[in-house]
Amino acid sequence: MGYSFKRMGRNGKPRYTACYQDLKGNIISAGTFSNKKEADKAWQKAEAEVAKGRHWDAKRGRQTFRTYVENVWLPNHEMEATTRESYTYAIRKHLIPEFGSMRMIDIMPEHVRAWIAKMKKAGVKPPTIQKAKIILSAIFTTALNDQVTFLHPCKGVKSPPVPAKPRTIISPEQFDKLYDALPDSDAQLLAETDIETGLRWGELTELRVKDLNRDSRILTISRAVVELTPEHHPEGARFLVKEYPKDGEFRRFKLTAQLMAKLNAHIGAKGLDQEDLLFTWNVDAPRAKRRVLPEPSELGLTEPNTKGRRYRHGTLMGYNIGKCRCDHCRAALAAYRAERRAAQGKDSPRKPRRVRDTDGHIPAEAFRNQIWKPALAAADLKVHVRIHDLRHAHASWLLSGGADLQVVKERLGHASIATTEKYLHTLDDADETALDAFTKIRNRRRKAS
Repeated sequence: MGYSFKRMGRNGKPRYTACYQDLKGNIISAGTFSNKKEADKAWQKAEAEVAKGRHWDAKRGRQTFRTYVENVWLPNHEMEATTRESYTYAIRKHLIPEFGSMRMIDIMPEHVRAWIAKMKKAGVKPPTIQKAKIILSAIFTTALNDQVTFLHPCKGVKSPPVPAKPRTIISPEQFDKLYDALPDSDAQLLAETDIETGLRWGELTELRVKDLNRDSRILTISRAVVELTPEHHPEGARFLVKEYPKDGEFRRFKLTAQLMAKLNAHIGAKGLDQEDLLFTWNVDAPRAKRRVLPEPSELGLTEPNTKGRRYRHGTLMGYNIGKCRCDHCRAALAAYRAERRAAQGKDSPRKPRRVRDTDGHIPAEAFRNQIWKPALAAADLKVHVRIHDLRHAHASWLLSGGADLQVVKERLGHASIATTEKYLHTLDDADETALDAFTKIRNRRRKAS
């Protein structure tokens, strides 16, 4: 029950403070007035709003964006560990510097538009801008629902368009070249398992012997592993095993006889038990040697420096004097310093770096840099292929071979069949039937004449 009480103001005149109870039973002030009648109306109105569940406390809106995000939103917002990690980095880099000191109620759509324009001018890429705006929108959606603010500053604000890039679908012939270029049988088996199952990286590297029914050749996907920084890991470690895959549902499907035979041979040769990982990382494996640098004469010239002079890409002069920071010029400096360290003992020589902070799971970056990229360079496929592109190839090959769309959806663990449909006709020769039909009709008149 609300009430008002009398007190003396600074000028010696009586003042009346209105008080009411919030939903948690706390006594809150509804303001101070010059007479008791107005104070009573204030607490009665506040109590009526509380009863409706629509009370808005102005004090909450006066907290800064940084305070709300760091003390309220991030600690209490339910999300995956990897999502929390990426959101935290984006918030610290793009949101806090712009909005951190502003009060929540003061952030308006015009401020969001100015922030987006500022990022565009600074050269931030559209996907990064879009992601940052999505995070900002999620923060204010929660703030609006919790009645911290009275409007949503992201509503009606557009971010730069992000065109959907075509998926890279490698052909069976390209995969065979890549397979042959992999350094050892373990890496080859991992790649073959990936393209024959279409597993995500976290599902593939968390496979254990117990997930295989070696008689029926049925594989059960029930877990996934994610890689985190110690700051975002519950125990300060690196790998976190989730007891569910990405889609939140277990799935089961059959493997080919030839893949099952290879997996059985692998399990026997390694002496693996039921709880052991099928694929593990060798912590003593040194980093792969850098690839051969391209000939500078084939790379062209840098942009003019302050004196208007230009130098060849992929050279020390291009890096030091031309102030060029392209991949070729940076690689030339790295190769120069590596040679000084190895041959002359200069530039702080150090032992080869090795990945040791692993519990057996394969670190994605180490695998990519030490195994995948050298194999891609050796295979010379003329196209960049990510590890995840093997999943795309799996779906495309199945559909091109006549597999049922619903079966492919369930095999890949897609939430919507619309996602699976995007893999239809993705191979390079998928349009041959349509072209043959077009050519047949087009040439009909020529034959008649």
